[in-house]
Amino acid sequence: MDILLQVAVILTCLFYGARKGGVALGLLGGIGIVIMAFVFGLAPGKPPVDVMLTIVAVVAASATLQASGGLEVMLIGAEKLLRRNPKYVSILAPFTTCLLTILCGTGHVVYTMLPIIYDVAIKNDIRPERPMAAASVSAQMGILASPVSVAVVSLVAFLAKAPMGNGHVIDFVQVLSITIPSTLTGVLMIGIFSWFRGKDLDKDPEFQSRIADPVQREAIYGTAATLMDKSLHRDQWIAMWIFLGAIAVVALLGAFPSLRPAFDGKPMSMVLTIQMFMLLAGSLITILTKTDPSTIGKSEVFRAGMIAVVAVFGIAWMADTVFEAHLPELKAILTEFVKAHPWAYAVVLLMVSKLVNSQAAAITAMVPVGLAIGVPPGYILAYAAASYGYYILPTYPSDLAAIQFDRSGTTHIGKYVINHSFILPGLIGVATSCLIGMVLAKMTGLI
Repeated sequence: MDILLQVAVILTCLFYGARKGGVALGLLGGIGIVIMAFVFGLAPGKPPVDVMLTIVAVVAASATLQASGGLEVMLIGAEKLLRRNPKYVSILAPFTTCLLTILCGTGHVVYTMLPIIYDVAIKNDIRPERPMAAASVSAQMGILASPVSVAVVSLVAFLAKAPMGNGHVIDFVQVLSITIPSTLTGVLMIGIFSWFRGKDLDKDPEFQSRIADPVQREAIYGTAATLMDKSLHRDQWIAMWIFLGAIAVVALLGAFPSLRPAFDGKPMSMVLTIQMFMLLAGSLITILTKTDPSTIGKSEVFRAGMIAVVAVFGIAWMADTVFEAHLPELKAILTEFVKAHPWAYAVVLLMVSKLVNSQAAAITAMVPVGLAIGVPPGYILAYAAASYGYYILPTYPSDLAAIQFDRSGTTHIGKYVINHSFILPGLIGVATSCLIGMVLAKMTGLI
């Protein structure tokens, strides 16, 4: 009975924290851990310190890139691609935002691209909902394919402590060898679906009635949103190449463990490697460019990243306390069921992701639990895409931003809320990624 009450406390904290938004999600974990220790008498669990420190390092480097203007170089390149190929914007837009997320480790880069995607679509008589919804969803999907994202770093850290039955440990490169192709395949399916979704603008009576009003027509078509008129300076290019170079080095060291220094006969862990090179990248950008260090902490990337640190701290500590205390009972009840039906883990992960609105937080909360009750590491990796479930309800900031930037009204929340513009791209992308993840995991012997 106690465990049911404790799980109810966890769900209440997650639900209320998600509704309050921002840093509240992590802070509510503090209420949970106090209740567990002082009311239920549970020994406090262990917060994932390695994961939190890695988040800090990655966020610091990404925020320095944004503050230096290096991020603008990438965004302008993406805009050039879209404007040169407007006919294919419904497929190119999701790949563009996904790639930007892969490179930067955060889906927050999508905000700058959304008005540009809208402008390209509406000026070429393409239903804006098609690329807008696809771009928002794909930006979040790219998180699981980024070598410097919080979610991937967290997943690598947890799997490193969970050897498979044959003693093999799934490493950094193997994680990305599954998540990158499965993510890109999911994005491709989103783009193909989006190409045909909804009515063409000239056949949409609602849209036609809007533009019949000259005032609304002017608002819908408006002036061009662009970054193309911005002049780039040398420091921005230096910052971008430093950041991309650090990512390349991290990937290289992950692929060839022999290149890493060895201690006690073992190569230095990839968690420490990522931390070192992200801090190095941030410091080199600060030293070699004219970036004002005081602006780094004020950037959107830094703000969002620190919220993620608090969320992982509070949620993971609370969840670990409960599940560690009841691990024997959970193993006895769930192990055989989960082994027979590993898809059940993916469903739970998807639901938890919706509650916490974060892939990193969902992975931090559920991967240790899944491993503890006997879900094989290969399945944990194959179903990693299920950690993105916050498209189910249109409450995530990037989805709301897409609705606001689409002045045509085609990107929308439906009458029944659940029938919104992002639900189908999300379902298609995540389902495809999980399916491809399973296939690849079986082909590589991880399952």
